[in-house]
Amino acid sequence: MQSVITHMDLDSFFVSVERLRNSSLEGKPIIIGGNSDRGVVASCSYEARAFGIHSAMPMKQAKQLCPQAIILRGDSQAYSDHSKMVTEIIAEEVPVYEKSSIDEFYLDLTGMEKFFGTWKLAMHLKDKILKETGLPISFGVSINKTVSKIATGTAKPAGQRKIEPGTEKDFLAPLSVRKIPGVGTETYKTLRNLGIQHIHTLQQMPMELMERTLHKPGVDLWKKAQGIDHSKVEPFQERKSIGTERTFERDTIDIQKLRLILSAMAENLAYQLRKGNKVCSCITVKIRYSDFNTHSLQAKIAYTSADHVLIPKALDLFERLYNRRLLVRLIGLRFSDLAGGGLQINLFEDSEELINLYQAMDKIRNRFGDHAIKRAIGLGAKSIGRYDNPFDGGPPILLANRRS
Repeated sequence: MQSVITHMDLDSFFVSVERLRNSSLEGKPIIIGGNSDRGVVASCSYEARAFGIHSAMPMKQAKQLCPQAIILRGDSQAYSDHSKMVTEIIAEEVPVYEKSSIDEFYLDLTGMEKFFGTWKLAMHLKDKILKETGLPISFGVSINKTVSKIATGTAKPAGQRKIEPGTEKDFLAPLSVRKIPGVGTETYKTLRNLGIQHIHTLQQMPMELMERTLHKPGVDLWKKAQGIDHSKVEPFQERKSIGTERTFERDTIDIQKLRLILSAMAENLAYQLRKGNKVCSCITVKIRYSDFNTHSLQAKIAYTSADHVLIPKALDLFERLYNRRLLVRLIGLRFSDLAGGGLQINLFEDSEELINLYQAMDKIRNRFGDHAIKRAIGLGAKSIGRYDNPFDGGPPILLANRRS
């Protein structure tokens, strides 16, 4: 049976939500992100894009390109709430869907042609989402995820496009290689050095050359250029929380040691959030004393995956919670109320330098392991165990429980 995969992407999502809340913003160039010159653009309207503005651009440069743009700080809670509305509509209509980010979805409509008609169903969903939430959305339909996502990009804004089976390669050929999902700045530079700017050139390259140049990612890239993608739509399961605990071999009253361990926990869990393209809005610290009495304290925070925000909050909760002056048997930390969005939502406040720092640190961790680089505040803590990625399946609650 021929696969039918639909990719749906909310158009300029953050801006669309702001316009729902303030209709006077319609038709105007809007920039969402950190308001200072050191901030960066998290999102922008199509009117702003006409001036050359794009996501992750330094705010100072964006202001120079479009001085008349309206700059908004952004409201991550509002965006999360509207994302949930759209998710609920899709969940009611589609048996298998994957929520790949706060504003992006893949739907597996294979086999539904005989019941409803896949194109008709996708159009019905598009119209229903607009009617019930007020949010414009675009979609693409093809035999796989890669081609459908690229098709969506060519249909924006508020459009739709179907790539007929067998025409994938012809559809992709004239497009820039930057349209291929996963081609970032560094990969694009490598491809340009090989004389590759458009997908048709990549299609003609020997696969062995791409493998020698970029190793396995090069093979994957070459296959995507041919319109080949066998990745499945992963059924969506909302992860509610991630956390870790540490039980001590000997109960301790060493407050400095406890602070260091909690800092290391927060740093590693924050990395796991970013790795899973998630942010959290609730943090909980737990202490179990030597008499086995257990106490916890939690706090709501603005959505984030930044450890420079999460570490101080965890330590603040610990200071408020630890007041019995007893030996501690266990200490735990949990981040909850998760939402998709990754570092993107942090762009509302973070500076370009800080974002670059996180990207560099995470790149080192991705290559050499979770504990390859640490903040100075956590260096005094012993290894707290190997953390599994909570977004690859398995229990979302306990990531590590190691005795030391």
